[in-house]
Amino acid sequence: MPLSLPALSAALNGAALEPLPLKGVAHDHVRVVGRGVVARVPRWSQVGLDPAANLAYQAAAFARAAPSGHTPELAGVLEPRPGLPMGALLVSEITGRPPRLPADMPAIAEALASLHRLALAEERAPLASPPDPVAATLALVLRQAEHFDRADLDPMALMRIEIELGAAQADRITAPLPVTLVGTDTHPGNFLIDAAGKAWFTDLEKAQYGHPAIDLAHASLYTSTMWDPDVATALGKAEVKAFLAAWEAAVPDALAAAVRPWLKPLRRLTWLRSLSWMARWKIEGDRLSPGMPDALRAHLRERVEDVFRPETIDRVRADWN
Repeated sequence: MPLSLPALSAALNGAALEPLPLKGVAHDHVRVVGRGVVARVPRWSQVGLDPAANLAYQAAAFARAAPSGHTPELAGVLEPRPGLPMGALLVSEITGRPPRLPADMPAIAEALASLHRLALAEERAPLASPPDPVAATLALVLRQAEHFDRADLDPMALMRIEIELGAAQADRITAPLPVTLVGTDTHPGNFLIDAAGKAWFTDLEKAQYGHPAIDLAHASLYTSTMWDPDVATALGKAEVKAFLAAWEAAVPDALAAAVRPWLKPLRRLTWLRSLSWMARWKIEGDRLSPGMPDALRAHLRERVEDVFRPETIDRVRADWN
């Protein structure tokens, strides 16, 4: 739903507002002038929560992640109201620029490591905490996979996707299952780099307790690094390897060792998670996020068309095949 600036200003006692350029598909961002905070105004919930539950979930995510030192701090919550039907979160403003790849990938690795190093909360609710986050991700992929048949894909692309879906279902990893706080939507466009070169992870809508290898995959897969128009860069294998090495150097040895056997299989699974989401976006994007700027909408459409080209699929699956 389009943002109502007068309603937001009224909720903030008449504060002056400065809308920020729309970059993502699920939120508007508005600078509250002179207060050092930004309002995150949901356009819709990507995980299907009602407005109040969506705000509570995101507020908890920002609070849990704050000790990492690499995420904005929660400054307040504006409950849903007339003119602001999804409410808003107020978070500290991070002054920074989009990442430049591959140079900023080590900083992104450190930001992710800072999340993954956090002690697990005794009470994990309301954040999702599936008993088996790999099985939960596979179940999500299989639910979203219905969109592949509706997305008018090239038959050769669909055949490749079906092969990878089958392989993902057949994977049997016997290594221990590490669980940490994870960002989930960790594509590089969700980071800002400050003047000191520090990476800040800014979008915790989907944060949960899960498998760190999924975060690592989503930060470095072609489908992710090309998604944001201000970041779009395809990483080479050596650059991905260096990114993973930087993350391993920043986490305890035991966590690095536990994650290592999962890197390739969860790279495939995370790619399928992204691809099945993009199939839905290909079908329903205009309805899910109306009012997007034409340039951004055109870029996202081009990205979606690209990731479903057979040659692009072959490029990505070479990471694990």
